[in-house]
Amino acid sequence: MTSISRRSFVVALPLIAVGLASAARAQGDPPANASATLFQNVRIFDGKSGSLSAPSSVLVKGNIIERISTAPIAVEPGVVVIAGNGRTLMPGLIDAHWHAMLIRPTPVQSVNGDVGYNNIAAGAEATDTLMRGFTTIRDVGGPIFGLKSAIDSGIVPGPRIYPSGAIITVTSGHGDFRQLSELPRTIGGMLSRMEQVGGSMVADSPDEVRVRVREQLMQGASQIKLTAGGGVSSPFSPIDVVTFTEAELRAAVEAAENWGTYVTVHAFTPAAIQQAIAAGVKCIEHGFLMDEATAKLIAEKGVWLSLQPLPEDLRLGFPVGSVQRAKADEVWPGIARTYEMAKKYKIKTAWGTDVLFSQALAQQQGAILASLVRWYSPAEALAMATGTNAELLALSGKRSPYAGKLGVVEQGALADLLLVDGNPLENINLIADPAKNFKVIMKDGKVYKNTLGG
Repeated sequence: MTSISRRSFVVALPLIAVGLASAARAQGDPPANASATLFQNVRIFDGKSGSLSAPSSVLVKGNIIERISTAPIAVEPGVVVIAGNGRTLMPGLIDAHWHAMLIRPTPVQSVNGDVGYNNIAAGAEATDTLMRGFTTIRDVGGPIFGLKSAIDSGIVPGPRIYPSGAIITVTSGHGDFRQLSELPRTIGGMLSRMEQVGGSMVADSPDEVRVRVREQLMQGASQIKLTAGGGVSSPFSPIDVVTFTEAELRAAVEAAENWGTYVTVHAFTPAAIQQAIAAGVKCIEHGFLMDEATAKLIAEKGVWLSLQPLPEDLRLGFPVGSVQRAKADEVWPGIARTYEMAKKYKIKTAWGTDVLFSQALAQQQGAILASLVRWYSPAEALAMATGTNAELLALSGKRSPYAGKLGVVEQGALADLLLVDGNPLENINLIADPAKNFKVIMKDGKVYKNTLGG
């Protein structure tokens, strides 16, 4: 290649990149002449209200809800009609704490297993997630960017993904799954296998934190996830330990805010939570060991609390006598107390599952949501998993990977919809059996399941 042609090629690279990006977006967008869908005679749960609407019709064109009317909507040529017969039309469900790459493998497989196999398994699980009615997930840690691209470009059916990318942790922090044989860490040396696959990144100074945050943003992260305190599943991370310094957390917050987005942190204890809030963190994951003073602080500062009604089967999955089981036994009693304080102090509360390393538990995703009726009405629980979770997703601002409004059934919103056989506001357990009760599943205006015809 001559020097002139080489220079021409280098100059053209940005234009090529723009063209490729445009092509990728075009693959993910519905065509301009996409067929329309008309839902007739449905009662709507809009993602916010405590009751269903009067019998209505809902017209979807492209990937947008174009019209909602209690009067009949004329059927235009090319429109697919779905007869609701009084069934409930509601927004697709949103799980705000999911790890799409960490459902089917074992912990050892997730780090040391074949990357290609793990991605294929995650793709199959993503399809199952969508078929459970979860049209959007916020992924809070894992090598997710490839799977997200495959879903968005139509290669694999799956939910929308708001990716965090690699969990950012400190040496010995929650998310540091290295073995003792991998120590000492060589500063500036080889990355560990855990880091090579993009599961977790170790950052032990404000400067290292900035690098790792910016790397995730460069790859398309919509928000950043750090582990501000000890965790259950990590073998060398005691629950009571505060991991990052406030300066390190501030570095992450600054880097994320420069990109118009936010930091969420894993934290159980009052000390870890309070330090994170002081550093400007916008969302706390878990918080199960918080006290009343910390709950008041979260409410006063308007910080989000992303909670999970973790099932007992998840705790019992840790072997008796293991370090992880002992830590789980310490954390689990705090779940109910935390929900009670969240209600008492009117904290902005999101819902998620945090299922790890268990395909069987993932299949209980809807049942885990339904278990919220221990503290909330069915309408409140469903609103949390739709309209409220969508408000949390909106904190990503321009880093949101999807333009449009999620989590609601209203004119102009994105058409992520479920047609439920029955009234989930009266019987929330309907969502625990999606194979039977979800008659239609639509994401981005495309029907992925329809057992009614039309």
